[in-house]
Amino acid sequence: MVGTIEAQILAFINEVYNSIGWTGVVVLMAIESACIPLPSEVIMPLAGWMLVRENELGLSSVVLAGVFGALGCVVGSLVAYVVGAWGGRPLVERYGRYVLISPHDLQRADAWFARYGDWAVFFSRLLPVVRTFISFPAGIARTNLPRFIVLTFLGSLPWTVALAYAGYVLGEHWETIREVMRPFDIPIILFFVVLVAIYVYRHLRKSQSISLD
Repeated sequence: MVGTIEAQILAFINEVYNSIGWTGVVVLMAIESACIPLPSEVIMPLAGWMLVRENELGLSSVVLAGVFGALGCVVGSLVAYVVGAWGGRPLVERYGRYVLISPHDLQRADAWFARYGDWAVFFSRLLPVVRTFISFPAGIARTNLPRFIVLTFLGSLPWTVALAYAGYVLGEHWETIREVMRPFDIPIILFFVVLVAIYVYRHLRKSQSISLD
């Protein structure tokens, strides 16, 4: 069943690129950043292969693909930001499961945001797993919107350019990227679990200190 879903996603992305070309990069990355499960690890490498390499374009077009992808990230992240700002955490917790956002995912994003503040928006965009969900706590916290947009774009750009370049270099073997990245998923998740534990520990110590005072 998983293989069927992956094949359908791949067919959908192919159809989008064949239909609307470069605009499809913005559209697809906006969908991904709006927390709809469509992996950037497929979107951007395919852009590097189908839109750049297959059309015999140069490396400058790889960067252009990355820029289009980062713009899409901004658009999708604004949707998630507005949802967080408008509905708050209860709305995200109640309906997040419909787009495969678990409470654990949201806790990881919360911990990352609590630790690094606004810069969490930038740093999280460089990492798998939490990068998609960070816009919700940013919206809930009412992060300054222009700053949020700039940090989202700047944080997304290295990620999108790197994936597009990998697809450009690997060509029809672009799927290797996902196989290489898959072993890093668990360490990244464990890293964020540790962050949550640190956050909870510090919060409890702070609460105890206030109680003693």
